[in-house]
Amino acid sequence: MSTVTRAYLDQRLAAVAKRCSREAAMAGAKAAAVATIAAAVPTLASVRMLPWARAHLNPTGQALIISTVAGMAYFIVADKTILSMARKHSFEDAPDHLKNTSFH
Repeated sequence: MSTVTRAYLDQRLAAVAKRCSREAAMAGAKAAAVATIAAAVPTLASVRMLPWARAHLNPTGQALIISTVAGMAYFIVADKTILSMARKHSFEDAPDHLKNTSFH
């Protein structure tokens, strides 16, 4: 059985965390882009077609609706990505030589 040092585990954990955060940021950005388009089309169309929306939604209100949807999509997808990667890289699935560590 091999001995794994604490520095080695810290280095591996930092590498996995960096890759995980990068993938989560990219997935969140993609979701935000899609959500922006999905929210912008009906918001802008409703302002042109519906009298209530034309009267009550000025450009600032429209931008607030669209940006809220985009931000929400970013954080939800990024959070789900981080959680799924954390489950995938759990120590429960680690090889035995990583579970039985001896810190020297």
